[in-house]
Amino acid sequence: MLPWLVVALGLCARLGTALPPRRMDTVLQMVEALEAAEELSLPELARALGSCSTPGCLAVLGDPPAAPPDLPALSPEQQALLTHLLRPDPAVPERGAVLAPDGSTVALAPLLAGVEVGLRMAGGWPGPTPEPPAALDALYAVTLTEALGMAFLLARARNHSGATLGPSGCWDDVENPQNFTLLGPPSPVPEAVANGALDGVLLGARLAKGPVPLAPLLRSYYGTDNGTASGRPPSSYRRRDFGALTGLKKLEEEVVAMLRLLRVLPPTRGLLEDVGEEEEGAIARWAARDFMETFVECPAIVPRCMWGARPYRGTPKPLSLPLGSVYIHHTFVPSAPCRTFAACARAMRSMQRFHQDTRGWDDIGYSFVVGSDGYLYQGRGWHWVGAHTRGHNTKGYGVGYVGNFSATLPDPDAIALVRDGLLPCAVRAGRLRHDYALRGHRQVVNTSCPGDSLFQEIRTWRGFQ
Repeated sequence: MLPWLVVALGLCARLGTALPPRRMDTVLQMVEALEAAEELSLPELARALGSCSTPGCLAVLGDPPAAPPDLPALSPEQQALLTHLLRPDPAVPERGAVLAPDGSTVALAPLLAGVEVGLRMAGGWPGPTPEPPAALDALYAVTLTEALGMAFLLARARNHSGATLGPSGCWDDVENPQNFTLLGPPSPVPEAVANGALDGVLLGARLAKGPVPLAPLLRSYYGTDNGTASGRPPSSYRRRDFGALTGLKKLEEEVVAMLRLLRVLPPTRGLLEDVGEEEEGAIARWAARDFMETFVECPAIVPRCMWGARPYRGTPKPLSLPLGSVYIHHTFVPSAPCRTFAACARAMRSMQRFHQDTRGWDDIGYSFVVGSDGYLYQGRGWHWVGAHTRGHNTKGYGVGYVGNFSATLPDPDAIALVRDGLLPCAVRAGRLRHDYALRGHRQVVNTSCPGDSLFQEIRTWRGFQ
């Protein structure tokens, strides 16, 4: 271990000091301190600590810089946290993740690698030479395509078995996050890595247009801390913005370029010895299609453990998939749309308390809830019978919009989140029949839900009956 980090960790151990919270604002404080002191930048420091240690990343960015003997701009606790976050550990892929103000979890390695490429490009860097293929885009190579190419190359070797993408995960405490736990078997590209890669591409592309101070750029992109954010930060639009920047064909081409680079690098050469050009293209198409469907076209869903759900009371009853119906609701109370992770999480907890304590239900009634912060929130989820539409709970999913939409509509992107995201993704995943029926709550129960305005809107949606 580097000497200055040995000292930092030893000091923390002697003082019994806990690591700072693993939040994005903690990272931004370090960026600001390093920029003010004009020391090694955080992207360079990350590489010095080993965040870019894979064969493809090293081939593109070159050998890492030497770590300085001391970094007086950072406290010992901050230095210890950086070590914890940025020293690679293949057995713990979620180790280098932090919680962003929008409630998403972001892996720092691909984020900072993309930022470094953008800064280099702004300074006139011609790109990697000489080994990488001429068509390889360094910005995608260091953020996404190596992990993506390796994930699907290994899946091909296992005859398409095992996880290639995902899962998401949850923090032990969103106010003071220290430990992050995946919600399923790990893959080379869990959701945190995908988020970091998307952000790395978007921010790297912005920096490549012209250098700007990194700290204000990151603060603007991620917003303020969880408790004080007043609206959606740009990071909550990452899927939409990446999709606008990167088409399926572009991503497929970049995965092919990365596979060709891995073919000539000694550590990975053997993995591609029996992979011909045709199969190489098939792997790239498979990888690009699945990534775009999972992390770009389909909306992110905030799991129960992230919004602070109480346990389910009793034993949940399983649904028999695929379902044939979707029922659209508005919550009415809360009556105002929620526009931040903190506000939407509070709304979810409030509704769950009302449904369990006042209504006497086992859990929050909805299958999913739609925030105006760019995210869906898991209620009963895909597999368990809800309590949203009396007499029809076993037949369909109940999707509720936070707010009262009797006289106004949800934001356009909140409408699109369900209409253009959740529903087609549910069909593609086999959870909803392709000929599903979509109805407003009022069509099957004596109620004004989902409000006159929202009901008129859903009449224009595919599947409305």
